[in-house]
Amino acid sequence: MRNPEVIIIGGGQAGLAMSRSLTAQGIEHLVLERGRIGERWFSERWHSLHLLSTNAQSALPGLPHAGDPDSFMPAQSFGSYLQLYAETIDTPVISGVEVTQVERCGSGYRVSTNAGRWHARAVVIATGACDTPHRPAMAAALAPNILQLSPSQYRTPAQLPPGGVLVVGAASTGLQLAEEIQASGRPVTLAVGDHTRAPRRYRGGDIFDKLEMAGVLDDLASEAGNIEAARRSPSLQLVGRADNRSLNLGTLSRTGVRLAGRLRAIDGAKVSFAGDLAETTAASHRRLLRMLDRIDDAIDANGIAVPAADPEARRPVLTSGDALQLDLRREGIGTVVWATGYTQRYPWLKVPVLASSGEIIHDGGVTASPGLYVLGLVFQRRRRSSFINGCAVDADDLSLLVRRHLELSSRQVA
Repeated sequence: MRNPEVIIIGGGQAGLAMSRSLTAQGIEHLVLERGRIGERWFSERWHSLHLLSTNAQSALPGLPHAGDPDSFMPAQSFGSYLQLYAETIDTPVISGVEVTQVERCGSGYRVSTNAGRWHARAVVIATGACDTPHRPAMAAALAPNILQLSPSQYRTPAQLPPGGVLVVGAASTGLQLAEEIQASGRPVTLAVGDHTRAPRRYRGGDIFDKLEMAGVLDDLASEAGNIEAARRSPSLQLVGRADNRSLNLGTLSRTGVRLAGRLRAIDGAKVSFAGDLAETTAASHRRLLRMLDRIDDAIDANGIAVPAADPEARRPVLTSGDALQLDLRREGIGTVVWATGYTQRYPWLKVPVLASSGEIIHDGGVTASPGLYVLGLVFQRRRRSSFINGCAVDADDLSLLVRRHLELSSRQVA
C-alpha cells in the first residue's frame, strides 16, 4: 500500500476537518480510524444526548445541517452527519484500523497498526479531547458490589440496578445525567466540584451566539494568562433541548436531586465530601458574571439592538444540603457515575513529546518533534478549539504548518 505524505489518526470531526484542510493544500494523506467514522458518537454516548451547540454552531465547512439552525442535533445523528461529511469531501479513510505504535523513522514516522504499517513525513493526532474518561484514584476503594460507570458506558437509567445513584461531577455531563436519572425514579446525589454556570439563552439569543459575538470563542491560547488553568476549566452547565431551558444546580435541586460538595474520600461503601458547596457555587457565579459582563460590554460597544438583560440570569443559585458523609449501602445507593471529565492517553505514541501526565506537550498543536501535530484539544489555539466549528479553524492553521514542514524537509533531502 502506498505511503502518504501525512497520516491523520482519528476519524471524528477533528480528523475530517484536517483532511479537508490538507486536501485544500494539495497534500496527499490518509485517515486511520479504529471504528466507524464518528464512532464515539454512536457507541460512547447516552441515548438522550443532544449536542450542546445549535445546528448553526455545529457544522463543518462546506456541509451545513439540514433543518432548523437553532435546534440541537441528537448525538447519533451527528455521527451520521460525520459519515456524510467524509463522503462529501471524499476523505481518504481506512476504517477499522487501530494504531499500535507511532515512532520516529528517519526524517518521518512509522505508523504501525493491526492492518499493516505505513511511513509518513508528518502525523496529525486527531483523537480529540474526549478520549479516555477520567476516573480518580479513589474509585479503586469503592466497594465491589457498587456499580461504577463512566458517561461513555451509560446509555439509559434502565440499565442501572435498583436504588439510588451518586453522580460525581457537575459540569454539563454530570448535570444532564443527574436530571435524567432522577426523573426515572432513582434518587440522585450529586457531588459538586468546580463548575461554570451559564444560561441557555441570553439577551435574545443562544449563549454560544452571544459568546461568538463578543469574541470570547476566539480568545487565543497564546494570549491567555494561565493557559493550563484555562484548559482545566469545566464545560458550561448546558443542555441542548427544544425548550431552550437552562440547567443548573438550582433547577436540579428543585427536582429533588440532593447536592453535596466535592467528593473527598471513599472507604468501601462510605464516602465523604468536602463542605465546599457554597464556595464552589459562589466561584461559579463569579465566572458567570464575568462572562455576561463581557457579552454586555460587546453589545454596548457595537450598538447591537437586542433585548435587555434578564435579571434572572444574574441571580445567584441557592443551594442547600451539602452532606459531609454518606453510607451508600444504608442510603440504598448502588451506582456511582463518574462524570469527572476526560484525559488523553497515547500508549502507542513512542515519540518523546508526552508530559508526566501522559498528555501531549504542544504549542498550538505543534509538538517539539518535527512533523508531529495534534488537533482537537481543549483551548489548543483558541477557546473554540475543541468545539465542532473550532477544530476546523485550527485545522486550516495547522495545514499551513504541515505544508511548510513538508517543503522544508524536501529541500533538506534535495
